Amino acid sequence: MKNREFFKGKKIVVAGLARSGVACANLLYRIGARVRVTDACDSLLTRTAAGGLFSPDIEVELGRHTREFLDGSEMVVVSPGVGPQSPVFGFAALAGIPVIGEIEVAYMLCPARVIAVTGSSGKTTVTTLIGEVIKASGKKAFVCGNIGAPFCGEVEKMAAEDFVCLEVSSFQLETIRDFRPWIAVILNLNRNHLDRYPGMREYLEAKKRIYLNQGDGDFLLLNPSDRYLRGLGKEARARAVYFREEEGLNPNQSAVKTAVSLLGITPDLCLKVFQDFRGIEHRFEFVGEKRGVKFINDSKATTAESALWALNNINGRVFLIAGGRHKGCDYSLIAKAAKRKVKKLLLIGEAKDKIRDCLGGCVTVEYASGMPDAVQKAFREASAGDYVLLSPMCSSFDMFTNYEERGRAFKAEFSALGERL
Repeated sequence: MKNREFFKGKKIVVAGLARSGVACANLLYRIGARVRVTDACDSLLTRTAAGGLFSPDIEVELGRHTREFLDGSEMVVVSPGVGPQSPVFGFAALAGIPVIGEIEVAYMLCPARVIAVTGSSGKTTVTTLIGEVIKASGKKAFVCGNIGAPFCGEVEKMAAEDFVCLEVSSFQLETIRDFRPWIAVILNLNRNHLDRYPGMREYLEAKKRIYLNQGDGDFLLLNPSDRYLRGLGKEARARAVYFREEEGLNPNQSAVKTAVSLLGITPDLCLKVFQDFRGIEHRFEFVGEKRGVKFINDSKATTAESALWALNNINGRVFLIAGGRHKGCDYSLIAKAAKRKVKKLLLIGEAKDKIRDCLGGCVTVEYASGMPDAVQKAFREASAGDYVLLSPMCSSFDMFTNYEERGRAFKAEFSALGERL
């Protein structure tokens, strides 16, 4: 790794005990930093996460963020879930302590070339596929970031000849400093995270930070069909490269093909990987079939655009399970498809009233008390040939730790249906 000496002996506070926070704290401790960890929540989850810290020497503060805990620190590292409204930022600013994010720490240490992917939807699929194509070409690639495996958890394994395929969220980009991907990809931009950003302009500005530090020798890949993105190439210092939907390929596959072409990888190898690709867990994942009713887990679909894509790729009538924590999405985007395909919309979570108010005029709506109730209600009314689709259009944080836990709950209920037959 590079720059190990920069962190050695430094007093660093890591804010947030999610996966990336734990991975970052452990990495910093192993390379000689003096690490503390703070999390505003004190729960079974955060206590379990604290148990995953590398050493009991890492001091932990739970249930609050205090100014005293930051005293004497030389740096604060924030996890993506620690928003700008957190008192951590205010305390650090008052004390003159620099604040960076987990991906910035990993980038400073990373010897490999970074291919970073962002956008409102499709990030996980594109990041995964780029990694799969690079591996198929005989090179070593690490797929990490917002996709599940934290960058800090993988960086110690990397070498200069390797590649990092990194999914980055707007939240992560807010706290970069020197982060400079060799290839940056912005797939699309649609209404998302408007619970965090005042509007689309601010959301776009966060996404644009992916090319903030790029320069000569770097590449910025953009979709010219996206009205928010088509003009960004003129303001970037990197070389702008455009991808678009091609015959036989969707825009995400075209983005992958364009990105790996910069490594000298041929389209033929891309097509082979696309054909063999079985998808990713929680993204339009076929779970199984019972009494002729098919179940699809699309828990990763946290935007209306993603849910619309799922509906458009189902040939049959659908019982749609949706809801969670509202992110500012425009649910009306699925109205035409829902009127055509959805037999019933089963709503859970905090956003159920918002979704009902938006879609209740075009589809039958019923509330469910939670995932078990929603799955059971859908299955009781479904007929052979119907689909039960979990495609929430919302974040999971009102009821679940993350979208993975939500997807697993859906799959567990599908399995439990067999026991009730």
